[in-house]
Amino acid sequence: MLMLRTLARPLSSNLCRLASTAHLDYSRYPTLQESDIEENLMRGSGPGGQAVNKTNNCVFLRHLPTGITVKCHLHRLASKNRIEARKILLDKLDVHLNGDHSIAAQMKQLDQKKSTERKRRQGKLQEMKKNWQSRERTEDEGGTTKN
Repeated sequence: MLMLRTLARPLSSNLCRLASTAHLDYSRYPTLQESDIEENLMRGSGPGGQAVNKTNNCVFLRHLPTGITVKCHLHRLASKNRIEARKILLDKLDVHLNGDHSIAAQMKQLDQKKSTERKRRQGKLQEMKKNWQSRERTEDEGGTTKN
């Protein structure tokens, strides 16, 4: 059994920019068993020329119980692509099995919470600024005039 819980990361790097992992619940995070995975190595594509076109370093994984497939060709080495493909498969499996309780959904909720708090603080600051400006205007109009 391959335990990749420590390799857990969100699908998008944008989601992990400021999210704190202290409040995330990893208790439902799935584990991969090698018997549930079908792995194929194939030729990659894209920039890189002959080195990419002649080597079988693109990894294609299929999770047999759910039918989820992942194709990974991020690195030049097949060993790195195998690790990366398993991370991506775990993330997709987590979203498929846990839905709103998945790690990616939890991180998205944390980001939304931080965003609403930031907007609330900005609105409060703008309100305080408007009140201060209106007080300054009324003091200038009503009271003292400089000669």
